Amino acid sequence: MKKEYHKWFSPLLGRDMELNVYGHAGRPIIVFPSMCGRFYEYEDFGMVQAVEQYINDGRIMLFTVDSIDSESWLNESIHPAERALRHNVYDAYIIQEVVPLIHNISGRTDILTTGCSMGGYHSMNFYLRHPDAFNGVISLSGCYALYILIGDFVDENIYLNAPLLYLPNCNDPWYIDKYRQGQIIACTGQGAWEEDMVRETSMLADIFQQKNIPAWCDFWGHDVYHDWPWWRVQLPYFLDHIL
Repeated sequence: MKKEYHKWFSPLLGRDMELNVYGHAGRPIIVFPSMCGRFYEYEDFGMVQAVEQYINDGRIMLFTVDSIDSESWLNESIHPAERALRHNVYDAYIIQEVVPLIHNISGRTDILTTGCSMGGYHSMNFYLRHPDAFNGVISLSGCYALYILIGDFVDENIYLNAPLLYLPNCNDPWYIDKYRQGQIIACTGQGAWEEDMVRETSMLADIFQQKNIPAWCDFWGHDVYHDWPWWRVQLPYFLDHIL
């Protein structure tokens, strides 16, 4: 398996950022890490190995990025409004720095987003906010509001980063048409530590249905818990259907 390591100083974030690239050809997939996770956790927890055959066959390339969750949504030393502003800079970093790199390396623009837990939130939020940059999402065990991280405070920037807040009010035909042309998957188990994910995935499914947006919101069994062993099963399962 071909693997590349990239590191550069991000002028937007004002710090070094790192990512790994796995594969030599195929559909590019940007992978967001779990809560406060790093760019190497996807390999460390066996997710890269779980889809190794797809990579070796030239069907997919993985671009595993770093997070700045500890500086944004999880930074309890600053007000939620400031956390949202810091996340917006991360949003710009992904769109202005990482996406062009993916285009350059893969030669393709049909980027799929994915991630587990907090990475599931990021993957869905980035897809919904930027359907011109991404054309599909596989979100595993994600939450789609920010209440559990920042409480009830909402300003414009928080609103625009919480799918369960902004999506119900999105009636722009450009966005709706993009969503209808995309590939949307949101999956959660119904076992241990998945209660919030079940509730918010159900709410997301209702919104997609109301707006006639095709989306596969899948609820696995009560034995399926919020952890890597199940995500290693889910990702190849959905890739089989989406590729």
